Amino acid sequence: MTGHDLLKGKIVVVTAAAGTGIGSATAQRCLEEGATVVISDWHERRLEETHEKLGTDHAIPCDVTKEEQVQRLVDETVARHGRIDVMVNNAGLGGEKAITDMADEEWARVLDVTLNGTFRCTRAALRHMVAQRSGVVVNNSSVIGWRAQRGQAHYAAAKAGVMALTRCAAMDVAEHGIRVNAVAPSLAAHPFLAKVTSEELLTELASREAFGRAAEPWEVANVIVFLASDYSSYLTGEVVSVSSQHP
Repeated sequence: MTGHDLLKGKIVVVTAAAGTGIGSATAQRCLEEGATVVISDWHERRLEETHEKLGTDHAIPCDVTKEEQVQRLVDETVARHGRIDVMVNNAGLGGEKAITDMADEEWARVLDVTLNGTFRCTRAALRHMVAQRSGVVVNNSSVIGWRAQRGQAHYAAAKAGVMALTRCAAMDVAEHGIRVNAVAPSLAAHPFLAKVTSEELLTELASREAFGRAAEPWEVANVIVFLASDYSSYLTGEVVSVSSQHP
């Protein structure tokens, strides 16, 4: 896709960017828009493959459930580039399990990656952004934070938490000229999703969309780029639905 320098000169960090999902699509779109991009993921082999494929500036392994690894990601980026302009928190973990069958460990794992991980990365990035008095955080939530869906109590609770975190964090740092927003995709097609969800459910969910299909990862990435850019300069504390059906 042809870029328009929407992020020219910006230092952008994207978590969970390995593979072929929203994270890697976002990294690619940020590169196309002129940004210097640092990517991270817990899966080191896929991270290095994505780094080589996209030609990002740097790739730093990071498990967002580990505070010391989150700090390393942010500190190394600042040490290398002097600042962080945009933090895209894409890491999340889903699954399908009825609440009556769900173990404490399954609940806690999804919440720790999806909600607590977003909190850790947001906090670490904002501490540097407050010091530099500028910056943007974009979180990846989900329309499931609004909608009810069978077998998704843990994931829905985590994504609703990301929405609330986004709104409150935005108010905490607005006085410093920093913006915090989120996207809420409904259904984005990528291979990892197919591995954790049945084909029947994916077909059913796609049929509910106005266009009769899932979004492509780059279609979600385009909205993330908009929120990261100066075109959304008066937007903060918002959750933008990337969906063709109403919540």
